Amino acid sequence: AAEAAAAAGATMARGPKKHLKRLNAPKHWMLAKMGGIFAPRPAGGPHKLRECLPLVLILRNRLKYALNAKEVVSITVRKLVKVDGKVRTDPRFPGGLMDVIS
Repeated sequence: AAEAAAAAGATMARGPKKHLKRLNAPKHWMLAKMGGIFAPRPAGGPHKLRECLPLVLILRNRLKYALNAKEVVSITVRKLVKVDGKVRTDPRFPGGLMDVIS
């Protein structure tokens, strides 16, 4: 019995989930089903996972400021993005419905 408990303990997850499959992403993100395996998982923040849109999706898919996620990272690292008047450098920052992005 101790061996089974040790084996089960070795495979348990540690901490919050870090990945998000594209098919499990919220439908209002409107991601292509065949556009890859993973979707950008929003970081912890002021909005819930199901009620937000990561900055990478806003800048890349909605506003068409970047062609890929690497370009979004370069935009955010240069501190060009403000959410509600505050500079945000995390491309996975969760943007909410009524947030002002400038």
